[in-house]
Amino acid sequence: MTAPRIDTETLRRLPKAVLHDHLDGGLRPATVIELAAAVGHTLPTTDPDELAAWYVEAAGSGDLVRYIGTFEHTLAVMQTREGLLRVAEEYVLDLAADGVVYAEVRYAPELNTRAGLTLAEVVETVQQGLAAGMAKAAAAGTPVRVGTLLCGMRMFDRVGEAAELAVAYRDAGVVGFDIAGAEDGFPPADHLAAFEHLRAESVPFTIHAGEAYGLPSIHQAVQVCGAQRLGHGVRITEDIVDGKLGRLAGWVRDRRIALEMCPTSNLQTGCATSIAEHPITALKDLGFRVTLNTDNRLVSGTTMTREMALLVEEAGWTAEDLRTVTVNAVKSAFIPFDERKALIEDVILPGYAEAL
Repeated sequence: MTAPRIDTETLRRLPKAVLHDHLDGGLRPATVIELAAAVGHTLPTTDPDELAAWYVEAAGSGDLVRYIGTFEHTLAVMQTREGLLRVAEEYVLDLAADGVVYAEVRYAPELNTRAGLTLAEVVETVQQGLAAGMAKAAAAGTPVRVGTLLCGMRMFDRVGEAAELAVAYRDAGVVGFDIAGAEDGFPPADHLAAFEHLRAESVPFTIHAGEAYGLPSIHQAVQVCGAQRLGHGVRITEDIVDGKLGRLAGWVRDRRIALEMCPTSNLQTGCATSIAEHPITALKDLGFRVTLNTDNRLVSGTTMTREMALLVEEAGWTAEDLRTVTVNAVKSAFIPFDERKALIEDVILPGYAEAL
């Protein structure tokens, strides 16, 4: 049966929480064009609508490596202090306009140092831009809290430096850590020393796993490295047969290890064939701590409102399902328990009651 349709404006008003969203994958097309002109970078097109369409088409090849390659143009305009400040501020304002009340934004500082910024300067500049965006959003009556996840690129050699940055800036807006980049051939355990250091310093982390590579990636992320959440984790379904959970799937579910699931992105990279058949619904129904995310809003041509609408219209989700995954996300956020509890009780639940 199909759930009663929830109109788009109602969905937009619902309070949302997003845990898996990349800063360099969520720029406004017009901003990319303006910043590219300022730094002399050539784009596929200088028309905002055409550029937005190019991103979605180029990323929809079903290949994770080509998907990642679309970031060449956004990263090109995020190498200066001015570019980073603008991108970070607009990032927050766009989330606030979409009804997001809590977000964790992730990016790899090492990818923003081509023009001479140091890793520390990158982090401090992004934090300044995020703070400016949060102040403007609050003043407009749409407050949103944004924490930062610093990423190490798993196929390069600076993961340890990124982990050190997460430790150094954990009291300045950085709430956790991640490794990103091509999964296949670059297992999480290659960076075990970085994860051991983070655990020793009590810094939480998530790991991209179970997207382009299967159960061994998830096993390493959880059992070897100690991830508290899984970035995507969609291939945990390979350990579930006829509703019966294998040992790894059972471990992930029973210990409430959150799955940061990104339906539209997974369609683009070939991890799922349709929204209706995306594993997020089956995993939700099996009791996994499923969360709903955008991954890369520009690259996937999406928003949290759109992701919700797709699940409602094509997978039969109800308002209660949306509330559940929103609460799941806040429960698994990398901020203190009392702050998570307050967000759920004072913002999420009342917001749903009012909107519906």
